This record gives sequence, C-alpha cells and structure tokens, in this order.
Amino acid sequence: MPDVILPVLNEVEALPWVLSRFPEGYRPIVVDNGSRDESGEVAEALGAVVIHEPQLGFGAACWAGLLAADADIVCFMDCDGSLDPMNLPDVAGPVIAGTHDLYLGARDAVRGAWPAHARLANRVLAADVRRRTGLTLTDLGPMRAASRTDLLGLGMTDRRFGWPLEMVFRAAAAGWRIGERSVPYLARTGRSKVTGTVGGVVRTVRDMTRVTAELG
Repeated sequence: MPDVILPVLNEVEALPWVLSRFPEGYRPIVVDNGSRDESGEVAEALGAVVIHEPQLGFGAACWAGLLAADADIVCFMDCDGSLDPMNLPDVAGPVIAGTHDLYLGARDAVRGAWPAHARLANRVLAADVRRRTGLTLTDLGPMRAASRTDLLGLGMTDRRFGWPLEMVFRAAAAGWRIGERSVPYLARTGRSKVTGTVGGVVRTVRDMTRVTAELG
C-alpha cells in the first residue's frame, strides 16, 4: 500500500486530526521542514514516520519524503487539515489499478476555505498548463499519487513551490497518463503560510512562473 508524504512546517494543531484519518494500509511520512513548534514530536507520538529536512522549501520537503519512502506507490498531501486523508484511496486508486501514472485531487472548496486571490492564481496556472500540455486538469492539486520509481526518474530539481507544477510538466513531457478527480477542500487548521496570505501566493506564483519558463 502507498506511503504518504506530508510536508510539515508548524502544523502541530492539525496533525492529530490528519493522522487519525489515515485509511488502513496508508503509511504517513511526516517531513518536518524546520518547524519551531512540536510538530515532529507530536507526529512521532501519533505513529508517523518522521524525518527532518533542514533545507527549507516545499519541494525540498517533498523530495526528502520521496527518498525516504519505500512503497511502490507514493502519495503527497498537505498536512494543514485542508485535505482529508480518507480521500487518499480515491486518488491513489487509478495509479494502483494501472490506469494512470499520475493522479491528482482537484480541490472542491467549502465556503471560505480557499481565498479568492489564491483560487484565481490557481485557475490561471491551471489554464496555462492546459494550453501548454493539452491536459484537461482544472487544478494543480496538492493531493496526488504516482509510482515512486517513476517519480525518482523524472529528474525533478525544484525545491520550492514550483515542485507541484514541475511534476506535472515533466510527467506530461514523458507521456504519462495524467488525470484528476474532485476531492473536498476544507478550511485549514491554524494560520496559513501560503494560500491564506497574498505574500505566500505571490511566492508560489513566482516559483511556478520560473518553472513554466524553464519547462513549459
């Protein structure tokens, strides 16, 4: 069954709920990316595999988790309470069944969960991905699944917020079968560091724009 990589930066409030929702057979790998709270200790006490990645950056945490995983299929998801691990089988299922090589959860936000500025930025980026790749994706969803070996072979280099977009571009260029399905997107637990702040969205868009210029 899949390993699930959870990049974490100060998510001590969300961890108990997230880790309590894991489906049977899905192993959580928490990557503590420099938390100043007790995220690592809490995750370990709750039974997660915990590794520490000193290089700051969303992509750096995801890459460290990928290197630590040993399952044939790996999943990624945010660990802030905005995504429910109970939806992981819906996203991992097509990869496990062999019908897709990369499968994403397209966020279906409850009211107030996804700020308008972040939703608009994502919509523009997704439209650009469709135009450049011919894919039909509506979202660059943070819940996703793929083969661990295949991901390692993509040659991904981004270690910041461009990681999710780089994965899609490189997978599309490699001829992967890529799909998505809707998953609920909830109000996050605690203070947002990215989508809840204009500065965070600007940093994300800047990183993704750089990846687009390099690979799109």
